[in-house]
Amino acid sequence: MNPLKGLILSGGKGTRLRPITHTSAKQLVPVANRPVLFYGIEAMASAGIEEIGIIIAPETGDEIREVAGDGSQFGVSITYIVQDEPAGLAHAVLTAEPFLGDSPFVMYLGDNLLQGGIHDLVAAFTASEPDALILLTPVDEPQHFGVAELGEDGRVVALAEKPPEPKTNLALVGVYMFTPGIHDAARAIKPSPRGELEITDAIQYLVDSGKRVEPHVVQGWWKDTGRLADMLEANRLILDTIKTRVDGELVESQVDGRVVVEAGAVLTRATVRGPAIIGAGARLTDCYVGPYSAIGEECVIENAEVEHSILLQGSSVTGLDGRMESSLLGRDVKIGRSDRQPKAYRFMVGDTSEIEIL
Repeated sequence: MNPLKGLILSGGKGTRLRPITHTSAKQLVPVANRPVLFYGIEAMASAGIEEIGIIIAPETGDEIREVAGDGSQFGVSITYIVQDEPAGLAHAVLTAEPFLGDSPFVMYLGDNLLQGGIHDLVAAFTASEPDALILLTPVDEPQHFGVAELGEDGRVVALAEKPPEPKTNLALVGVYMFTPGIHDAARAIKPSPRGELEITDAIQYLVDSGKRVEPHVVQGWWKDTGRLADMLEANRLILDTIKTRVDGELVESQVDGRVVVEAGAVLTRATVRGPAIIGAGARLTDCYVGPYSAIGEECVIENAEVEHSILLQGSSVTGLDGRMESSLLGRDVKIGRSDRQPKAYRFMVGDTSEIEIL
């Protein structure tokens, strides 16, 4: 068998995370102050995969290239593959065929997070050598996912994309392992009603052709970070794994629990209750930062309280009477209160934003 390669899909438009993704690729939105994409690359690197192809879109590809680079920071080699249009996961596989060649590969959706990485998946695939191996996890609302039906022998017998009446609660996680036969399967299928070549149809083609498709049920958590609630939950899950490290400066300040304060950050009369991470160069003054907060580089929080939130680089929150919580702020966002009279709410808000005043 040829060495295993990796394929990460990072071409989606991220419509569910707008307006953040109007100006940035959704795979680069940070979780615990690191781009979501990095977790997938590191999962592959730690599983021994050395060659990784990343599918990019023309609109966001340059930004992803700049941030992820040639892969040397992860100990891998990265090849970028442009997918001209978002025509489905199976189309992405065909687009990557020149890179993948005759190698088996693991395909990973770039906005997914998987606890514990893919070691077990790679080991199971290598040991039993099926034609395909798919990750599954029990979910509460399977009608919103691709769903797998298993036979008595444990193999996959049928797949359905977002079925109205699911036969099982086993949803496809955004990680798959394939042999080169998936290319022929992707060429054999027709576009779905939404005009895409669905990977579920390609896998079903393998099943119908008598190929061996095996399931691997995820034991830990898995998150698709495509929506705000999922981003915040992923942020919480990652922050639960951090260890205290204070490289910044504390002036009449205290940190409780697991807190990371990066070098160059200055906390003055501030309280940070972990788990939380404070990025390099951040300035926290006369404020409280609560659990499950990720404060990006060069952020400013002054006379305010922030909890269970993600602030991207350069954002500021100042002079708030109440606590800001369960929020995601883009880069260089400014939230504050003016001292002008009479008091009123005043906003300048981009397309598809969402504001709740509680």
